[in-house]
Amino acid sequence: MSIRGKVALVTGASSGIGAATARKLATEGAIVGLAARRKDRLDALATEITGAGGKAVALPTDVTDLTSCKAAADALITQFGRIDVLVNNAGLMPLSNIDSLKVDEWQRMVDVNVSGVLNATAAVLPQMIAQHSGHIFNMSSIAGRKVFTGLAVYCATKAAVAAFSDGLRMEIGPKHNIRVTCIQPGALKSELYEQITDATYRRQMDDLAASMTYLDGEDIADTILFALNAPSRMDVAELFVLPTEQGW
Repeated sequence: MSIRGKVALVTGASSGIGAATARKLATEGAIVGLAARRKDRLDALATEITGAGGKAVALPTDVTDLTSCKAAADALITQFGRIDVLVNNAGLMPLSNIDSLKVDEWQRMVDVNVSGVLNATAAVLPQMIAQHSGHIFNMSSIAGRKVFTGLAVYCATKAAVAAFSDGLRMEIGPKHNIRVTCIQPGALKSELYEQITDATYRRQMDDLAASMTYLDGEDIADTILFALNAPSRMDVAELFVLPTEQGW
């Protein structure tokens, strides 16, 4: 699918993978809706993309709120008449041991990592069904395939994203001509580590970053573009992407 002139909604667009993906899609000619909570970041990114000759709209959004997600989708549909791509990227990863009982962090991960994917999907799906076309990307993780200590709840949320992605693909691909791709990154440079409140795990993540060359957001943006550009007869359903040096 050529993405020139297509309309994309990217959640978690204020930093990392989301911002890199928004830049990449805009460079390739897509109109990009930038969805995240930090309006100042979105405005700055929209200005950057527009200044470079692209098209982007800042859409302050809380993915844990279905009404907020629908407002973002409706704004794009009102202005541009369609939504062709959804990148469900918003996520949180505050590591801690289960017996630390950081229950608030657990709930926040479930709200953002799982409910956020469901809410944004529900917001765009009616339009994609009406168009009989579209492509939904869900950001899982290596942690959706393997379980790590300190990451039990995060792993559970990302496994849920992977399971939902496969079920979504099976249901809406044949019926509505909508492709679904689940991206599963390995070790990657990200602001996610700034959310870790456990000092031991934060130190471990810093040590890990010094031991290998991490992926960056642009690598995942290129991965998304690869799946988008696949022939319309083909759905790249799952992509596991990790650093060459990552042996686990």
